[in-house]
Amino acid sequence: MSLESNKVFAAILSSALLIMVITTVSEGIFHTEHAKPAYSIEVAVEASADAVVEQGPTLAELLAAADPAKGERQWAKCRACHTLEKGGRNGTGPNLYGIVNRGVGADDSFKYSGALADNTAVWTWDLLNDWLRSPKNTFSGTSMAFAGIRKDEQRADLLAYLATFSDTPVALPTVEAAVETVAEEASE
Repeated sequence: MSLESNKVFAAILSSALLIMVITTVSEGIFHTEHAKPAYSIEVAVEASADAVVEQGPTLAELLAAADPAKGERQWAKCRACHTLEKGGRNGTGPNLYGIVNRGVGADDSFKYSGALADNTAVWTWDLLNDWLRSPKNTFSGTSMAFAGIRKDEQRADLLAYLATFSDTPVALPTVEAAVETVAEEASE
């Protein structure tokens, strides 16, 4: 029995050594080095006035197609820290009832982080969209640990859902107004 187990062990060891040799030889034959340049030269490229800049849909277009029911599913990412009930309690984050057009640090019953406490901005549709995309990039120094929602449609669905929680819901931006704004910016 001992001689048989030695033969099996020798076969396994020989196979492993053969694989190592084949790998080493093939690496030597087929190896290519990727040389990095010692320095790179940056060249300024002028944007052509005729160049077409491909952009996705505007926030107004996204909100026009948004589905509050889908936004309720997105709300699951928020409910651990926030509440939506009128007069509801604050959690780790402030109550979000009537958030649209409310001051950024306006809820006196909540202790905001330094980045938001003295901020005089107002939660517009655009600012809320930016915040939901990336809180840390919107207000540097915020203590909100949420990474953000990357997909435009999911953010729009959540915004449409949040808009339903207000005594006087703020109208969604119209697509026509957004198109006029883009046309004005392009003509400048």
